Amino acid sequence: MIKVESISTKIGSNRILHDISFEVCRGQITAVIGANGAGKTTLLRSLSGLISLESGYIEFDGKSITNIPAHKLSLQGLVHIPQGRQIIPGLSVRDNLILGASNLIGKRSEMEKDIEMQFARFPILREREAVMGTQLSGGEQQMLAVARGLMMKPKVLMLDEPSLGLAPQIVHLILRTLRELASEGLAIILVEQAAMLALEYADEALVLRNGRCVMKGNSRKLLSSSELVSSYLS
Repeated sequence: MIKVESISTKIGSNRILHDISFEVCRGQITAVIGANGAGKTTLLRSLSGLISLESGYIEFDGKSITNIPAHKLSLQGLVHIPQGRQIIPGLSVRDNLILGASNLIGKRSEMEKDIEMQFARFPILREREAVMGTQLSGGEQQMLAVARGLMMKPKVLMLDEPSLGLAPQIVHLILRTLRELASEGLAIILVEQAAMLALEYADEALVLRNGRCVMKGNSRKLLSSSELVSSYLS
């Protein structure tokens, strides 16, 4: 679904990403791990069109999307859930979900069907559907952020630090949900500071350090790799 070839990215005069290449397949979770400042968030922002590339190219579903603006990519099915959830706090759970269904305007019955699907996936959201975003717990906000992203009918779902600040049981619930979505055919890119946890749920992974990919491959093999420890913790 995604092919990244030798991309480099600058922010101002600073080069953040250096010559990164990898692929993301349908039905798989690809984890991106690395210490703070490794370039993980910049990588997602580059893929989703929020930052222009300095060099290299990106293919999405067989077509070049290099430097196409973010709002166009999201409508094509490349959906980015940023760090910090970023739901609309002054709207209810239901209204946040409706906001995510921007590609279903005028298709009310289909929109309602998709909302019901998200309520089935996250039952607590059904119980809280009239509650404002400001009144949700951190875990509920993260579930809502994922559900809102799914309302856009993604082909590729990218998540930036979904476990940040959440209780362990909520983290596992969200990661199990991502695993189920992958089994249904969705391609997922998961950026995580919790490296070992991400590798447990992922199929493939790449390790970033100082904006460079220092390792990539099968997540299970990386999980048992002493080289990973030295790359990630050095």
